[in-house]
Parts: sequence; C-alpha cells; structure tokens
Amino acid sequence: MASTLLLLTIGIPWAGAVIIWLIGDEYQKLLHGIAVAFSVAAGVAALMLIPYATGTPIISVDTGPVFGVFTFAPDGLGVFLAAVATVIGSLAVIFSVDYMKGEDQIARYYAFVLFFIGSMAGLVMTTNLLLVFVFWEITALCSYALISFHNDDPKAVAGGMKALIITQFGGVGLLLGALLIHSYLGSYELNDLLARWNDIPAGVLSVAAFGFLAAAAAKSAQFPFQTWLPDAMEAPTPISALIHAATMVNAGVYLLARFYPAFCNVPGWKTAVVIVGVFSALLAAIMAVVATDLKRVLAYSTVSQLGYMVYAVGTGGIFASQFHLFSHSVFKALLFLGAGAVIHAAGTRDMREMGGLGKKMPVVRNVFILGSLALAGLPIMNGFWSKELVLESGLAGGPMWAYIAMLIGAGITAFYTFRCVYLVFYGEPRKELHVHDAGPFMKTALIPLAALSLVTWLAAGPFSLLLKNTLPYHELEAVSTMFVVEEVLKAPATWIAMVVIALGLIAWWQRDKLTGLGKSLKGLGDIAADSFGFEAINRGVVAGVQSTAESLRATQTGVLNWNVASILIGLIVVMVILVMGA
Repeated sequence: MASTLLLLTIGIPWAGAVIIWLIGDEYQKLLHGIAVAFSVAAGVAALMLIPYATGTPIISVDTGPVFGVFTFAPDGLGVFLAAVATVIGSLAVIFSVDYMKGEDQIARYYAFVLFFIGSMAGLVMTTNLLLVFVFWEITALCSYALISFHNDDPKAVAGGMKALIITQFGGVGLLLGALLIHSYLGSYELNDLLARWNDIPAGVLSVAAFGFLAAAAAKSAQFPFQTWLPDAMEAPTPISALIHAATMVNAGVYLLARFYPAFCNVPGWKTAVVIVGVFSALLAAIMAVVATDLKRVLAYSTVSQLGYMVYAVGTGGIFASQFHLFSHSVFKALLFLGAGAVIHAAGTRDMREMGGLGKKMPVVRNVFILGSLALAGLPIMNGFWSKELVLESGLAGGPMWAYIAMLIGAGITAFYTFRCVYLVFYGEPRKELHVHDAGPFMKTALIPLAALSLVTWLAAGPFSLLLKNTLPYHELEAVSTMFVVEEVLKAPATWIAMVVIALGLIAWWQRDKLTGLGKSLKGLGDIAADSFGFEAINRGVVAGVQSTAESLRATQTGVLNWNVASILIGLIVVMVILVMGA
C-alpha cells in the first residue's frame, strides 16, 4: 500500500501533465478541471502516505553497477514536504482557475505546474543521491519555464534565465558532492552516507559538505545568491506562491537538514551555515523595508524567513528549522495568493498606487492580515511558535552575536509586514482603482490556508514524533505539542522577542515622528534598494554565462545529423567514465 501511494504521489501529477499537454489549449474549461482533479488527487495520496512513513526504502530498482539502486523512502522529512508540495500545489491550481482565466497557452502552464509538483515529491522522497540531483534539476527547469511563462515580456524571460543560471551553481555543488561521496562509498544511497561518513577522508567530506551548502544557498536564494528570487516574481502569482515560497525554495533547507548528521562535524561547516542564514535574514529584511512592489516585498520576506531556517540548522535545531519550514509554507502561500488576488483586481503591483483596498476586498484583507500576523510572529499564529523555537535553538546552540542579529531581524520583519498591510488595505486610496473581492476559486484556496495558519502549530507533537521515528541518524527527541507550548511561553527569549517585535510595530505606527531617523538611514535604504551591490555581481555572472553561450553558438551547425552525433559522442564519453569509475 505504501509503495503504491508513493508512486501515486509522484505519478498522478505527471500523468496529468502529459494529458494536459496532449489536449492543448483548445478546451480551457476542461484543462482547468483536469489540473484541479489531478493535483487534488496527488494531495490526497500524499496525505494518505503519512501514516506509512518509514526511513527504510519501500521502492528499490537496481539499475546496475553504474547508477546503483534507485530507492524511495517516505521518511518524516520527505513525506511531510511531499504533502506540502501536493496540498499547497492543489490550492495554487484551484486559485489559478480564476487567476489564469482567459490566458493563452494555459496547457503549457498547467503541464509545467503538475510536472513540478510530481518532481518536488520525488526530490524529497528519493534516497538516491543521483536521483536527488535529477529531480533537483527538473524542478529548476519547471521554475525557469514558469517564471518565463509570459515569454513576450522581456522582464519575465530575463528573470527566468537569471534564476536558471544562478541556481545551476548550486546544481554543480550538489553533483560534485554526490560524485565524491560515491567515489569513496561506492554507493549513491543517502543512508549509507549518514551511516558511514567516517569512511570518507576529512578533506573530501569537507568539499562535499560545502558543495551541498552552495547548492542549498543557491536553491533557497540565500546569501550570496539571493538576488534571483525577487526577479522570479515576474511569474504568475500562483507560481510565486507554490514554487518560490512554499516548495522549491525550501529544497535547500531540506538538503541541509537531511545531511546534517554527516556534515555537522566538518570544521567550519556549521559556522558557515549560521553566517549564510544570518546574512540572508537581515539583508533581505532590510530590502523588504524599502521595496514598493508588493510581490517583491514578499519575495524578500521569503529569503529572510528561509534565512531563519538555515540559521536553525546551523545551530543544530533540525526540528525547529523544519517546523518553521512547515509554518512558512502555509502562511507565505497565503500571503502570495492574497497578493495575487489584489494584483488581479487592481492591475498593479505598486503599493504606492494602492491604499484603502480593504473596504472593497474584505475577504482578501482578512486572510492577508492573518498571514501577516503569522509572518510577524505574533501569538497565536503558527509563525509565532515555530519562529520562537528557531530563536531558542539559536540561543542554546549558536553564537550570541547571531542570536542578537536574528532578534533585530524579527523587529524589522514586524515593521515591513505592517507597512505592507497598511499601504495596501488601509489609509486613503492613492489612485482610483476599480477593484473587486476574490473570485470563488480564489476564496476556495485562500480560506483553507488562512485556517491552517491558525492551527498547524497543533501538529508540533505528531510532527516531532514522525521525525524521531524515521530519522535515526539525526538523534532527535520527540516532544508533545503541550511541551512546545510550555517551552515557548516559559522561555525568557520569547518575551524578549515579543518586545523587539512590538518595537517594530511601534516604529511603523509612529513613523511620522521618526522622519529624522529615516532621513539619516536614507543611504542604507538606497544601498538596500540595489541589493547591497549583489545585484550588480549577479548581473555580471549572468551576462558572462550568456556571453559564453553565445560564443558556443557556432558549434550549433543547424544540421541535425551533426547535432545528434555530438550528443551521442558526449553520452558515450560520460558512460565510459562512469563505467571505469564503477
């Protein structure tokens, strides 16, 4: 039964993608219905798989000595992320029925969305490093295709190309690490690495560990690769909610948590992880303060919150990091879909042109506020409990300077969150916008996410037990939900964080009295608006890669026979190298 459910979780969305691709764009209503049906079915299969969670592979396919055994195991980390990908994926698809109504090339849109959902489920449930890399690259391809969905928009095409190129640096790190591990262990099996990491020479293990860190940082848009995510906001908003907030960008955090037992003893690795998390959280939070594009504010916020998760992994807080990943997936998907409803109605993403929309969009306003309370980390929303666990983990297992930096980040988060809510939904309208509340399919997606933002913290105990029972190498302790509640409420760190968050709220409320301070920080704001200089660096990297690609264009003769021959020769060379290595 478990193996069947696992195959269905991956295979149902893939089957839907193929069917939609074959049907084409002629029957739009049919395409909407098929996409919803297949995505919901995948979500149901993933949820049904949770009781069968196990760290032992339940599917094994022996492919021979070159590629090894392809294995899948729905352990706690994998099955919960597969459920997140499929359930939030199904809600994003339902939302798309209203959002993408009347769009051209809708078959291409739904095909790539469903292909992504299945690939993300495969990424987190395979225990074969080679398959991890394959799924890793498929999700990158889907991300690129969907960012560039409006391929007549130069900004969308450029955003997709930038995301693809920058995340490929991470792909190189992941592949390098996987090949090094295989060369010493003779296996691509993930659990073999966790059990036998001592068999790998220290220097080689260090290269693999930092290669995986580079992969995680690039995939999760962490320092210094953070600039691709804001440009990815040219994608349709349901894609921003699914891929660039709730699922794919979480893959980097998943990777660090998954391999933590093998890499935690590598000199300097945990410190590097903490530094990446802290820099990402702080820099992105500051950039969110000065952003005026609604989706970019949420993109910077995503980078910042992912930084908190990375920081938690670096301090040894695996449960805290994954619990916050869970909370963030829900409330950030809610915020992005809420923003999508606003943009769909208002026809603009510029918050300076909004104001007073709450009266005309009461449902969207209410659910967006709930998501904002969770993002700001206020009781009793899910983000409050998980973020406090992250901060407590950092206080117990990380350096004090990092903990203080993350506290400051919490205050900045509260400031930009309520700035965003006020500019969009309150105050006087700054432009005449003929808006309307969310459509029925939009509400069908928004309301469940709003409810989940209120209650997912109740799953802390079962989630903790799930991780403990299926991740033996992580040496986690199971805790009850009541224990988490008592731990958070009794910890002095919680009330320190509440004071800092309150200061952030007061700073926005009393912003008119702080104009002098604002003017003195204008220089910092100008630097933040340019991504602290990293935008120029990343732009140069992308330009260099594109220039190199252009110079290689001469090798494309346009003669099919030569092109096929070149591909075959390259494939033969790779196969010979792999066979010799095996």
